[in-house]
Amino acid sequence: MTVRVVLADDQPLVRAALRMVLTEADDLELVGEAGDGAEAVALAESTRADVVVMDIRMPGVDGIEATRRITEGPGTAHVIVLTTFDDDDYVYGALRAGASGFLVKDMALDDILAAIRVVAAGDGLIAPSVTRRLIKEFATRPTPRAPRPVEGITDRERQVLTLVATGLSNSEIAAELCITVATAKTYVTRLLAKLTARDRVQLVILAYESGLVAPPG
Repeated sequence: MTVRVVLADDQPLVRAALRMVLTEADDLELVGEAGDGAEAVALAESTRADVVVMDIRMPGVDGIEATRRITEGPGTAHVIVLTTFDDDDYVYGALRAGASGFLVKDMALDDILAAIRVVAAGDGLIAPSVTRRLIKEFATRPTPRAPRPVEGITDRERQVLTLVATGLSNSEIAAELCITVATAKTYVTRLLAKLTARDRVQLVILAYESGLVAPPG
């Protein structure tokens, strides 16, 4: 199945570089380009995009607000935030807005294409360079309300959720719990359904904000 992609960046040179590699990928189709957030929101809906690659700083509606509108809208597009700004507030804001991935522009173009495929498949992806920063953000950011326990899941699912929140992959979870990779994947799928989360990234946020997992430090 071909993944329909929208590029949103106010820098034409950035869009041109991504356009070049996207058009060479047989399983990816570029269906639209936007120079600002409002245009990105409109294109995501009109093109029925699967993935929107979104810059943070754009004129008018910025990338975080555009991400929020897309993920809360009627479409099913996933958003990957792609930026040069490796900043805690941007990471947290983008993920809270519903982004399924957060990448930095100095990543290899092939890695960005791989991220598009991962997110289109329903998984979340955060660049390794910002994963530790995100966890630290949960440790320092005040919680706006009293944490609520995660309810409606089994003890084993709670174990799996805890491991997902620490950044473990399905194979690493399987090794930790002495189960098969297929079983670990099944548990993650059940958690996504029960907790109405779009992807693993939202599971991580839920685990920290519920108090199930305490950030280091």
